Amino acid sequence: MTVEGVLDVVGAVLILLGAALSLTAAIGLLRLPDVLNRMHAASKPQTLGFLLLCVGLALVLRDGAATAMLVLAAGLQLVTAPVATQMMAKAAHRTGQYRADLVVDDRDRDQPADGDEPADGDEQTR
Repeated sequence: MTVEGVLDVVGAVLILLGAALSLTAAIGLLRLPDVLNRMHAASKPQTLGFLLLCVGLALVLRDGAATAMLVLAAGLQLVTAPVATQMMAKAAHRTGQYRADLVVDDRDRDQPADGDEPADGDEQTR
């Protein structure tokens, strides 16, 4: 088997793995029950699947211009996915769109209840 044949086979396997991970992410977005679970499905397997697709395509195409475009697309995906996930988490927290039994908010425990004065010796932190 030639080097080109090996690269084609490895590229095809990476493309199939990337497509499977992207499909898993899509199914997770539809099936998972709450925002925090969906957030992971939207970022982790989708990002890895996209990166595997890019590497597989670069191996199969073996063209400099196409590889440069794939590297650019992969880099943008790595930059934007964590930011989008963080923004989804903040929005879910601010609007209360999460399961309370899964999230422990330490900021809520440190604050006295409305109308309550901090006990002697307790420092109120903000």
